[in-house]
Amino acid sequence: MTRDDYKRLVDEALQQQFLTDADFPMRGLAEAMRYSLLAGGKRIRPILVLEFCRLSGGDVKEALPVACAIEMLHTYSLIHDDLPCMDNDDLRRGRPTNHVIYGECTATLAGDALQAEAFGTILRSGLPADRRARCAEILAGAVGLDGMCGGQYLDMLGEGKQLSEAQLNEINSRKTGALLIGACQMGVAAAGGTEEQMEAAAMFGAAIGMAFQIRDDMLDVLSTKEELGKPIGSDAQENKNTYMALLGEDACRQLVERLTEQAKNALRQAYKDTDFLFALADSLAQRRN
Repeated sequence: MTRDDYKRLVDEALQQQFLTDADFPMRGLAEAMRYSLLAGGKRIRPILVLEFCRLSGGDVKEALPVACAIEMLHTYSLIHDDLPCMDNDDLRRGRPTNHVIYGECTATLAGDALQAEAFGTILRSGLPADRRARCAEILAGAVGLDGMCGGQYLDMLGEGKQLSEAQLNEINSRKTGALLIGACQMGVAAAGGTEEQMEAAAMFGAAIGMAFQIRDDMLDVLSTKEELGKPIGSDAQENKNTYMALLGEDACRQLVERLTEQAKNALRQAYKDTDFLFALADSLAQRRN
């Protein structure tokens, strides 16, 4: 399958989530959930789930609920990131953020509900029970205390301080990297893949996760509001610790290139048909939004 094929599969499946009718009492909450879930985006995490499932010998269609689940989880994190108590952003993917449209309380609940429904979607899927449990376990680790939420906490603690590259790496390996590692490993788990494949998936996810965050920091300086779909320059305005501020553009660009090659090398022993993931890694390293 092509990247567009995978994205189409995911988008069609997500369109079927949280449908409501006029008499549904929680209709407003479901609308808020769908507003952010269906706001577009590259769908990188679900695409990684599906491709690693295919590479590991699994059925992509059977893994589709797992792919949707990680996008629900990712969407919850974006809704909460944008809240006034966090980054206080009013634009996401070229549209007003969730709390701007639905209010802070409903936006908070929309994120909470999407996190819960992510696990429910995995556990209600048609995968064998042991694979469902493994996928849910991986996702919990990716988002919890030692994963994305822990990384966001460390990021908050670092505000107003001058952090080292090692400290930035520790934050971003959790804040951004953990969910990308989780996506790759959930694809292997959905297929019932080997430990060698699981390890290679983790190494690939860690490298592209770090490259993704560095590229994000670059784009906040080098991109435009139209390309990025959200305000630019906010990192500098808020004195955030970023790779661009610490290392500069040239060093960041070189580091992204090295990490992308590192990601590719991680796959070579465990997998043969790697063209898709190599091309994906390259495109993420060069993205403009």
